[in-house]
Amino acid sequence: MEREQDTRPPISVYMITLNNSATIARALESVAGWADEIIVVDSHSPDGTADIALKYTEQVLQFDTTSQPEKYQYAQNRCRNHWILFIDADEWLTDSFRKEVEEIIGSDSASDGYIADRRNIYLGREIKHGGWYPDREIRLYRKDKGGWEGGIHAKVHVKGRVGHMKNHYLHTPYADTAHQIRTVDRYSEAYARDLLTAGRRFHLANMILRPIYRFFRDYIFKMGFLDGIPGIIIMASTMYYVFMKQARLWEMEKNHGRNKGVH
Repeated sequence: MEREQDTRPPISVYMITLNNSATIARALESVAGWADEIIVVDSHSPDGTADIALKYTEQVLQFDTTSQPEKYQYAQNRCRNHWILFIDADEWLTDSFRKEVEEIIGSDSASDGYIADRRNIYLGREIKHGGWYPDREIRLYRKDKGGWEGGIHAKVHVKGRVGHMKNHYLHTPYADTAHQIRTVDRYSEAYARDLLTAGRRFHLANMILRPIYRFFRDYIFKMGFLDGIPGIIIMASTMYYVFMKQARLWEMEKNHGRNKGVH
């Protein structure tokens, strides 16, 4: 048993969770027995997410906050290794991805962080076009060089050189279309609140033109139509999301007495 522990790469994997009981097992199975340390930060999920996580790691912590970046940073700060990697509870690593991570941290890498490509599996189909492709961001980095910044769509920012991994990991963003609409509604409200807090104002032109722009950019120029029916659903939900961000911003301004001229 000790020998198996010694073969694990010196890396900490962390994730944050909230009601992810349907997907977290697959995510943790892809790193359990491989990563030297796994940290899961939950927010008292009532669906048993924490109980499932405890089957894979003893380090399941509870942290309540409405700030996503704050929760991610809290998880990062509890990692003990120099190299860290985060995945979400609806993602999982492939064998080739894990092997490449081992090669990176086992070498004298000149980079402080690495951008990784994510492949989205949606309604049984791998999405290879449109606004969801390519889907990439920093996932592997040196703990002392990176940190979380931003609002609802916060990302890791690395102070130093950033490389690009060759292999990809996998992601199932939604269980079905109903789940997708619920998520879009939640995120559009949160994003509008971020805009309001930042002092961004509602403009009717944004509500009308931004969804149309996204249609032409993602569905036509990025060839989202090649992803079949799933591609159509993605495009419709994207336009709805872009529209609702502006609609909710208008609503919030109106409720705050800041939008006197629009009815």
